Amino acid sequence: MPALRLIFLWHQHQPFYKDLVTGEYRLPWVRLHSLKDYYGMVKLLDEFPNVHQNFNLVPSLITQIQDYVSGSAQDPFLNVAAKPARELSAKERQFALQYLFQANPQNVIGRYPRYWELRERFREHGYSPEKADKYFEPQHFTDLQVLSQIAWFDEFFLEDKDIAELIRKERNYSLEDQTFVIRRERELLSKVLPAYADAAKKGSIEISATPFYHPILPLVCDTNAGAVSSPGLPLPQNRFRHSEDAREQLLRALDLHEQVFGVRPKGVWPSEGSVSEEVLAIAHSLGIQWMATDEGVLGRSTGVLFQRDGDGRLPAHLAERLYNIHRYEHGDTAMHMVFRDHTISDLIGFVYSGMDPREAAGHLLRNIQEAARPVLTQGRDAVVSVILDGENAWEYYPKSGREFLRRFYDAVEREAGLEAVTVSEAIARHSNVSPLPSLVPGSWINANFNVWIGAPEDNRAWDYLHHAREFYSQHAAHVSEDQRKLAFEEILIAEGSDWNWWYGPEHHSANDRDFDELYRKHLSNVYQALGAVPPDYLSQPITGAEIRPAFTPQTAYIHPRVTGDKVRYFEWLGAAVFTADQRAGAMHGKQFLLDSVYAGIDSKFVYGRLDFAGPVPDAEFEVVVNLESWASAEVRPRRSLRLNASVRDCQVSEWKVDGPDEISAVHSPAGNDSAKVALLRNFEFRLPLRWLLATPCGENETVGPANVAVAAAIPATSELKLRFSLWQNRLPVDALPVEGWIELQLVSEWELASAM
Repeated sequence: MPALRLIFLWHQHQPFYKDLVTGEYRLPWVRLHSLKDYYGMVKLLDEFPNVHQNFNLVPSLITQIQDYVSGSAQDPFLNVAAKPARELSAKERQFALQYLFQANPQNVIGRYPRYWELRERFREHGYSPEKADKYFEPQHFTDLQVLSQIAWFDEFFLEDKDIAELIRKERNYSLEDQTFVIRRERELLSKVLPAYADAAKKGSIEISATPFYHPILPLVCDTNAGAVSSPGLPLPQNRFRHSEDAREQLLRALDLHEQVFGVRPKGVWPSEGSVSEEVLAIAHSLGIQWMATDEGVLGRSTGVLFQRDGDGRLPAHLAERLYNIHRYEHGDTAMHMVFRDHTISDLIGFVYSGMDPREAAGHLLRNIQEAARPVLTQGRDAVVSVILDGENAWEYYPKSGREFLRRFYDAVEREAGLEAVTVSEAIARHSNVSPLPSLVPGSWINANFNVWIGAPEDNRAWDYLHHAREFYSQHAAHVSEDQRKLAFEEILIAEGSDWNWWYGPEHHSANDRDFDELYRKHLSNVYQALGAVPPDYLSQPITGAEIRPAFTPQTAYIHPRVTGDKVRYFEWLGAAVFTADQRAGAMHGKQFLLDSVYAGIDSKFVYGRLDFAGPVPDAEFEVVVNLESWASAEVRPRRSLRLNASVRDCQVSEWKVDGPDEISAVHSPAGNDSAKVALLRNFEFRLPLRWLLATPCGENETVGPANVAVAAAIPATSELKLRFSLWQNRLPVDALPVEGWIELQLVSEWELASAM
């Protein structure tokens, strides 16, 4: 009987938040995720001894956890949480208000009634620390300090008797309660790394590594690799080429893992799944036996597109290619490769959090089995690789997704013919290895590096890194060994991918400024360590130094859940993006209320997202989205729709779609789950393409009897046009675009991918 081997690889990563010169941590996420996710994810496997998994721990994360455990971490966020409320200065109180509410509102904050109550008090004052400060008394701050920490405790830690009693207390915490929680944090952090070492020793997990500071290795080797996977991509003015740094990042990672866990890693999940033939050669020379990346890289390397049917299944010939172990061989280099199933991995990251845990677990198991069925029915073993972030998804699940995981792991253990294995176990047991003669450079995101290079901000960051690296090369021989080591360490940190993740148009968060300042601080430290004065340009922000590109076209089909929660940025990767130029004039009253809009299609729907320039306005307003479908030979739109959403008290009070009579009558929003609107921190919508008499060319979607002939007649060059506007008192106060439209090409997923 052929076997279905299931590889789960959870990637645990945080940027290097520590300033090596001051010793201070710029953000608290290492500590908080270590308390909440890192321990529980591996500890849960004690209950399922036959479910073997892979955990990828980034070395820079490991060293930061060690820093906290030793007590040497200087964390201003922890200091503010620990300080008696009555002793907080005005600046510290405002710092607490700004940062201690940075958590998922529903599943983290909303789990604790008092924490939610305090957040609502903060919201009532526009999420402004300066305005809200005077409405928070010392007891409010003490409760916030305690609950903002407990909310990040893992489910296993919450079962502790003392912690459970504090939760039942709910409010009016004492200084003794506060001191106890802070002291307990350090105790709990000390359990994280030993839990992984113990699991690896028992054989229930395999621990893999990532280059030390999480760099995009192909770009560290040569920034011109960006234009190999995206021909015509704008590149930095200065070519960065330091394969010796790439080797150092990998070597240090392997050495640290062996030191901490007692075993040298056999495999690597390269940062962001970024690979190239040069990177594989370096990894092979260091004894690495396997690497993993995304199916998109396999597709580009073999000249195929892994296009699924309406049920998300691959045809047999593509399933055989993807659900296998591959072996790259070229010259002296040999490397086993596994490629993640993008669709199944994303279901865990973005979809199952909104489902009943029992249904989600059953759906996942069926999806994996159905995906592999074309291979198994031919009598061949199948290997399905599910690889994703092991931390950020869980705050979108109730109680960190533990019921979902328990139900799924239990089902896996009970299923005959299904083996949950480590990558090394899969390689050892799998006989039908597929040869891979060449590898196209790429990452897990669209099989290219466009997130980290190409945009003006990204390229400026690379140029600054180039200048610092050249300065180091010229001056390192003339300083002491300690100075040289510190300067080089800062270079390696600055090579990390996380800085450029936040530059450019793709990703933004409440901490954009923090990341920008920390990146420039690391580069400044290079010059200071070498006894020089940093260049003046490092005192100026990279973010916002010039306007973000006004428009980025759609590059891939998107399938976002419509939740109104802007932190789910992964779901919008590939969407068209239009960003406001706030130096330009706006409509009525010179108000700048809109920051950016996103839009995109898949085979059935058009999606849109509007990000506000600040918090959702308190005053009543309306969001209006105008949509038009066009054919190339026509002088007027084929169909026009107007989505109107009324907002009161920061919530959508009602919404409707105006258009032809049949849309208003037959497709009314009430009771129709195909159309959806949501508002939380941003505004999002989803509408069926058939309402616009539109279907992507090459997609065979059902559009309804009345519209089949019309929809089929739309030429391949047809497009959708969208415009977003915000109205108050019947006047338009802001819009994106101010002039013109966002244009989406109605093409198939294949054509969209081929155009990249």
